[in-house]
Amino acid sequence: MTNHLGMRPLTARSVVLSTLLGVHPPRLPARYLVRVGERFGIAEGTVRVALSRMVASGDLVQEDGAYALTERLLSRQRRLDESRDPRTRPWDGMWEIAVVTAERRPAAARAALRQAMSELRLAELREGTWLRPANLARPRPEIVESQCVFLTGGPERSPVELAATLWDLTEWAGTAHALLEALGTCRTFADRFTISAAVLRHLLEDPILPDELLPPGWPGPALRENYRALAADLDRLILEHVTTP
Repeated sequence: MTNHLGMRPLTARSVVLSTLLGVHPPRLPARYLVRVGERFGIAEGTVRVALSRMVASGDLVQEDGAYALTERLLSRQRRLDESRDPRTRPWDGMWEIAVVTAERRPAAARAALRQAMSELRLAELREGTWLRPANLARPRPEIVESQCVFLTGGPERSPVELAATLWDLTEWAGTAHALLEALGTCRTFADRFTISAAVLRHLLEDPILPDELLPPGWPGPALRENYRALAADLDRLILEHVTTP
């Protein structure tokens, strides 16, 4: 496994977080999370220390011996779910355009808006102007509605060239192809778990453009399909492990 693919070393925290992000509802008893850690050779004490620290940092809440994601991470789970199965609609050639109209915004508000725009998969054409093809169906958070006005229109230049300017599609596709190759060669449970997390992080960066704007051989659908199969297999193995006496 190589770091250039977004692989991260498995720690007690990453195992707990990835496990909870993958289950619905994201709440599991401590003993289940301990047993998942055992699959990776992580001692019970190490997992329980990680759980305590995650509660203290606001990542988890603990109640009746079970741990659940806090609202901040529930939002992340929703984004991950959307990345796996994006809600698209037929594209008629129109683009959604967001123009920032709020003035004298504090730094925190500007940062929150930038994060929200990224989550909506809009790209910044220039400071204060964001856009993307109008092919996604998703709600806009209040932080966006309060700072921007939205317009619908179409570019006079080639939309394919505009998309290539706004997103580095070649780089995204290259990493996706490498991840697909890695998916086909990983064998151990730990490697499969690690690469599934890397795939999901990469899918968060997919602009999810209409087919008309994508280069030939776009690997997004194949990466999603392979991820779904791997995730289902991992879920089955984890469930078998944590429920077996």
